[in-house]
Amino acid sequence: MKKIFLLAVLAGGLAFGQSKKVVASDVHWWGYKVAKSEASSHDGTVKVKSGDMVMKGNQLVGGSFVLDMTSISSTDLTGEYQQKLNGHLKNGDFFEVEKFPTASFKITGVKKNNDKVYNSLVTGNLTVKGKTSPITFPAKISYSKGVVSLVSNKFSFDRQKFDVAYKSTMQDVFVKDDIDMLVKVTAQ
Repeated sequence: MKKIFLLAVLAGGLAFGQSKKVVASDVHWWGYKVAKSEASSHDGTVKVKSGDMVMKGNQLVGGSFVLDMTSISSTDLTGEYQQKLNGHLKNGDFFEVEKFPTASFKITGVKKNNDKVYNSLVTGNLTVKGKTSPITFPAKISYSKGVVSLVSNKFSFDRQKFDVAYKSTMQDVFVKDDIDMLVKVTAQ
């Protein structure tokens, strides 16, 4: 009986995939003022709090990531200006990190992409401020010696779908709706 149970557990693991824990990450963001250009942008980072990637054979089939929104920080500024922007991003004007300290992304599908560098299209549900919306982005996925790596191409999503809105009398006249991101995650 024990052998049958052990075989069932092993077969279940092979059928559903093997989970790999995130061991390294780099998530970079860009936000833009009126004109979407490098000269009118701010950029920075946000840390991955936890995550996993699910492999079936040598193919990525799922996974989820939790972003620590309290870690959001601009990297294009320093000193007092950086502190002001970081506070602005964390308060009710944008991400409300006291109320919503994390955001998440759950992979719902991975397809082949015709791009030679970014060989996959990753689709999933992004949840920010309690609101969820699907997004898809191109990524380079590799798997070797038990280590899986996902590196996205720069992609955009509409912050308004997540109620990430500048709460001022000018509303969002000065801030573009697109947020660009570049994600690098390694799991083993």
